[in-house]
Amino acid sequence: MTTANIDRRKFLTSAAVGGATIVGASALGGLDADAAFADPTPSLDPAISKSSFAEGVVRQVKGSQVHVKGSYDKDYVLQLTNATSIWKSRPTTAAAILDGDGLYARGIPMPDGTIAVDAVWVNIVNLYCTIKGIGTDKIDLAHGHHALVGRVTKGITTASYLHGGAITANLSGLKIDQPVQVLGTWRPADNSVEIVRISVGHH
Repeated sequence: MTTANIDRRKFLTSAAVGGATIVGASALGGLDADAAFADPTPSLDPAISKSSFAEGVVRQVKGSQVHVKGSYDKDYVLQLTNATSIWKSRPTTAAAILDGDGLYARGIPMPDGTIAVDAVWVNIVNLYCTIKGIGTDKIDLAHGHHALVGRVTKGITTASYLHGGAITANLSGLKIDQPVQVLGTWRPADNSVEIVRISVGHH
C-alpha cells in the first residue's frame, strides 16, 4: 500500500462537529471519547489493511506533526491532517495539544514510519472511583487509595444513572460513597480531572 493509494481513497472522513459532540466516524471507527477505549475494529475501507494505536506523552508539536514518547521507550511521530478529530474534554484543534500532555491516537501507519491519525484523545482518563464529597464546582473522589478532585464544568460535565440511562446535566442524583465511573480529562497543572461524564450503576 502506497501513500498515493491512501490519498486517493481519502481514508479519513471529515468529522462534522456540532456543539460538544463529534458526529460521525472514520473508516477506522468512532470519534467520540468512548471510542478511545473500544476494542479495535476492522477497517470499513478495503484499501486500509491495518490501523495503528499510539499512546504516550507529547514531547513536541512541530507544525502538523506531534512527537510522542510512548511506553516501553517506543517513540511515535503522529501526522495530523485537516480531517483529524482531536478531543480534549470537547472537540478542539491541534492548538490544544501541549508538551507534556498524554494522549491516545488511532491512525494508519505510513511508509515513512509516521502514523497518519484520524483521531486523537488528549489527557483522556476512564477511572473507577468512589464519591467522597460533592461541591458546586467539584466532586471529591477516591481512586483506590488516592484522593482525586473532579472538576465540574458547566456545559461539559454530565451524568448517567443506571446502565444505558440517558445523559443529563443534572448531578443531583449523586451521593456520598457511591461507586462511579468517571470519563474525563486529566489536568496536569493541578493533577485534577475535568469530569466529562460521571456514571452511576454501570459497574
